[in-house]
Amino acid sequence: TSVPIILCIYEKPDFSGHMMEFMDDCPCVSDRFHHRHVYSCNVMNGYWIFYEYPNYRGRQYFLRPGEYRRYRDWCATCAVLGSFRRVTEY
Repeated sequence: TSVPIILCIYEKPDFSGHMMEFMDDCPCVSDRFHHRHVYSCNVMNGYWIFYEYPNYRGRQYFLRPGEYRRYRDWCATCAVLGSFRRVTEY
């Protein structure tokens, strides 16, 4: 059996504030999470790509499994996150 690919995103730094768990792609973060800002996240497993804008556009950030306490940890210049998707092919 395969392990589900899980990503937790947080509204505030250091894994605080509103949290939501995802196991699938998200074309528009503000539609599902109800926040435009994601200040921290925890990639439980799998690999993800964050995008600056909705519908997988704009600057891209590649995230490996691990804890990202602040958006700068994934090299973003601001906390606005538009969309993200799982990396399914290597």
